[in-house]
Amino acid sequence: MRAVVQRVSSASVKIPGEKYSAKINKGLLILLGIKSGDNIDDVNFVSDRCSRLRIFADSENKMNISVQDIKGEVLIISQFTLYGETAKGNRPSFIEAAKPDEAIPLYEEFIKRIIYNLGDDKVKTGIFGAMMDIELINEGPVTIIVESKK
Repeated sequence: MRAVVQRVSSASVKIPGEKYSAKINKGLLILLGIKSGDNIDDVNFVSDRCSRLRIFADSENKMNISVQDIKGEVLIISQFTLYGETAKGNRPSFIEAAKPDEAIPLYEEFIKRIIYNLGDDKVKTGIFGAMMDIELINEGPVTIIVESKK
């Protein structure tokens, strides 16, 4: 499992042609890729690590505070393209990405675990498999990659 975590002052998702949108203020945008073979241990590791990453500034302007500490919000977006392999040719291969029947339950468990860590009112999501428009203001910029396996 791979998460690209961005510290944001705001982020939002819209789905073109549908009446779906979600917006957060200060917090994290998490782009989540699920690899074939991932399991609940991967979910727990990555979600807990994202919740506890100390990437917000403390009173001395050092990255020493987590999204939990600031009572920030999280926007979670499924992103199978994080497992795009580009070593050969110009078209990425997504063979390592989990298929929807495997990925959707893990994506839903990831959301539940983040809600458990932060609270229901702090978590927003996109819709798995939808074509989404994401807007964000990356604060810093700070972007961290969290992976469950080496």
